[in-house]
Amino acid sequence: MDIAIWGLPEPVAARHAAAVLAELDRLHARLHPWQPSPLTQLNAALARGEAGNADAELVGLIEQARGYARRSDQLFNPAIGGLIGLWGFHADQYAARLPDPARVAAQVATHPSLDDLQIAGSSIGSTNPAVQLDFGGFAKGWALDRSANYLRRHRVYNALINIGGNVLALGRKGEEPWKVGLQHPRQPRAMAVIALRDGEAIGTSGDYQRYFEVGGRRYSHLLDPRTGQPARTMQSATVIAPPSLEAGAISDTATKPIFIGGREHALDYAGRFGVGDVLLVANDGSVFVSASMQPRLQWLVPPPHLYRLR
Repeated sequence: MDIAIWGLPEPVAARHAAAVLAELDRLHARLHPWQPSPLTQLNAALARGEAGNADAELVGLIEQARGYARRSDQLFNPAIGGLIGLWGFHADQYAARLPDPARVAAQVATHPSLDDLQIAGSSIGSTNPAVQLDFGGFAKGWALDRSANYLRRHRVYNALINIGGNVLALGRKGEEPWKVGLQHPRQPRAMAVIALRDGEAIGTSGDYQRYFEVGGRRYSHLLDPRTGQPARTMQSATVIAPPSLEAGAISDTATKPIFIGGREHALDYAGRFGVGDVLLVANDGSVFVSASMQPRLQWLVPPPHLYRLR
């Protein structure tokens, strides 16, 4: 987590940055999907077939995620925490070991989704005991929006917030726009630089951060809920969400159905989230960009092939 603030006295900027980072630490602890947290307590209750407790903050997060899941045809599905755990991604280090295919198939057959949840005030139950919540595909962007809201309320109008590679820009860096590097999915450096406008957020889903290899084959944490297997459609998907109160959450979430659904459906899913700027890196390293994204890219590592995304 990094915050850069421009144009304020250093003590003032440091105070606001510290407040945001403290809030992000709090959210990290509350939403952790495998270390003891309110989320793991709720998941334990759901697994027992019981209702669990959730405060207004968690209920609001679930409701927002549920709307996004529906918009994505459930390719973004925070209810598949059990499947993510089976693949070994509920750990800080990932063992190079494939899960039992029968257990994966059994998980897929239960079709868990956020629509299975029944929310009544602070009580959350489920008609499906297989529902296990994991907001790893959404919480960073959701936290970006909360951070931006805090800064705006405290009259910090020029800042760049980076939460694990999901970035939201406020204002400018002096006379220049905020610029971010786009990680190369197969090299330890940026492949391009993009200038962000006030209020925009950029997010990427890729197979290069959380993954392991078995027999020379890469298995990433980006699971297709329909098959229970890691999606293999591309190396990475990047979007820039236009300014809104949900720009961070959208930049994080929209990349999931785009990555899992594949290039043919990328613009459709992007459009459902109000996103026009899209960049995909195919499995062979070729890059596909939307018409609006292409002029925004300053290449540091030109791709072997560059195509218009249609």
